[in-house]
Amino acid sequence: MATHRPDPEDLTARARIRDAALLQFGEHGFERATIRGIAEAAGVSSGLVRHHFGSKQALREACDEYLARMLRRINDRIRADVTLGEVNYLAATRASLGPYQRYLARAFVEGSAGTVFDEMVTMTEEWLADMDAGRPDPPEVPRRARAAAVTAMALGVGVMHEHISRGLGVELFTPEGDDLLARTLLDVYSHPLMRLDDAAKARAGLDRLRDASTQPQRGATLRPVEEHQDA
Repeated sequence: MATHRPDPEDLTARARIRDAALLQFGEHGFERATIRGIAEAAGVSSGLVRHHFGSKQALREACDEYLARMLRRINDRIRADVTLGEVNYLAATRASLGPYQRYLARAFVEGSAGTVFDEMVTMTEEWLADMDAGRPDPPEVPRRARAAAVTAMALGVGVMHEHISRGLGVELFTPEGDDLLARTLLDVYSHPLMRLDDAAKARAGLDRLRDASTQPQRGATLRPVEEHQDA
């Protein structure tokens, strides 16, 4: 595997501010976090935060862009190594995002972190393209739609980690919890939740509902639109 090279930005005061912002936004939420609190956590002045980022919103966008770049580097490194695969990618992604789970959980609930989500969808599309090439049953829905759904389900683990930990019976963000989750996901991914004939019946039902919704209702008549006349 290629040696990980840190982002040049990580060696700067700008990176310290960004890392402090990730923690502050995760702990307090975007609205309650303050430039002053972020500056104190980073060991810099509020003026330096504004000098580098201009505003709190721009700082949050920089946090999102950093996480998206980090995920892309992990993805590209694993895809370039033929000895690794998707399971390794998922494990590496969870490990890398571990310190930022609180940030992402709050961000997604608040409706932000779109840059991170979109990049993860794009990377999931790439993995699906490889897997679809060897499938005997071509999927019936667009790959982008499937990638978006898979990404949302994967990110939901971090958002609902407290509930998932309770369901697993072990704290999720521990080696034991991570191992159990990885094996659980692998089992879910490799075993269909529905039999093929049941899925075919469900699709047929959806087709009937769609067709019925596009047909005019029986007995309905169209009335001409009356022109407005001044009294």
